[in-house]
Amino acid sequence: MSWMELSLDTTNEGVDWVCTLLAKNNFTSDVHIQKYTVAENDEITPDWAFTISLYLPDDVYADIRGSEIAQLLSSLQRTGLATDLHMAVVAEKPAHTEELVKRIGQKFVVLSADMPYSSTAEEITLRLKPSLAFGSGLHPATILSLQLLERHITPEMNVLDLGSGSGILTVAIAKLGANVLALDNDIIAVQATQDAVSRNGVEQQVTVIEGSLGSGSDLGHWLGGDSINNVPTVEAKNQFHLIVANIPARIHIALAADYQKALLPTNINGGLVILAGFTVDYESDLAVAFTDAGFESVDCERQDEWVALAYRLKSA
Repeated sequence: MSWMELSLDTTNEGVDWVCTLLAKNNFTSDVHIQKYTVAENDEITPDWAFTISLYLPDDVYADIRGSEIAQLLSSLQRTGLATDLHMAVVAEKPAHTEELVKRIGQKFVVLSADMPYSSTAEEITLRLKPSLAFGSGLHPATILSLQLLERHITPEMNVLDLGSGSGILTVAIAKLGANVLALDNDIIAVQATQDAVSRNGVEQQVTVIEGSLGSGSDLGHWLGGDSINNVPTVEAKNQFHLIVANIPARIHIALAADYQKALLPTNINGGLVILAGFTVDYESDLAVAFTDAGFESVDCERQDEWVALAYRLKSA
C-alpha cells in the first residue's frame, strides 16, 4: 500500500501548534517527529528544530485531505513557525519515529512512550505517546514550566494543573510527590492526560477531569478550537497550595481573581501560581493583573521570547 506523506519543518514552539491544529481537523493518524537535519547544500543554517511527517492512505481522497491539512497549517508558515507543507507519495511509512530524549532542568527527562531508557536515581522520567494535545515537552513554555515546578513543588502539596494538555506537567508534579487535579476543557487533552498518567504510573496521586476553574468555562476553547458547551466548573474555594497553567495570557488575566480564591492561605509552601504559555509582550499586563489580585512576583524563567512567571499571594 502506498501513502501520501505530508511533511514540514518547525521551530521548537511550532511542534505543539501543529498538533493542536491537527486536532481541530480530527486528524488522528501517526505523527512522526524527528530532529531537523540541515541539507548539505544549505549555505545558511535555518532556524528549524524538527521535521513533522504525517501519512494518509494514497487513495482518491488523499489530495483533497492533503489540501485541507495544508490550508489548516498555513497560518504557521505565515508566522514563521513552520515551512510550507510538502506532499509526496511513498511506498511505505516509517515503522518508528526517531526516539527523542529531552533533558529539562536538573531532573526531568522527557521520553517517547516505549523508548528503552535506564534512568539514574536523580532523574525523573516523563513518558508521553505522540498526541494531538498541547504540551509535547518541546515547546519553550512547557520547558520553562517544568523548570519552575522543579523548584517550587514539595511533597504532599495539593496542586491544580489548569489546561493539562498532554499531561506532561501533571505527571511531573505527581512524580515530585504532590497530589494533582488535572483540568482541561478539551476532551482530546483530557484523554491525553489520562493516558500520560496511566503510562507513568501516577494514578493514585492524580484526578483528571474535563472542566475549568471558576469563570474559565465561559471563555470558550482557550487555544482557538471549536466552541465548547456545558463544560463542568470547579469552584474556586481555597483548595490548592499551587496552581500551574500553561495557557494563553488573556486567560491568565481573566482568571486572576479565580486563582486568588482557589489558593489556600499563604504559607511557606503555598499561595503560588506558575504562569506560562505566552511571550514577554504580555509580561507587563500580567504583572498589573496579578498585583491587583493580591500577588507578588517571586520567580521567573526565560527562553528566547518566552517567559514563565511565579507569583505568590501576599501575606495578609
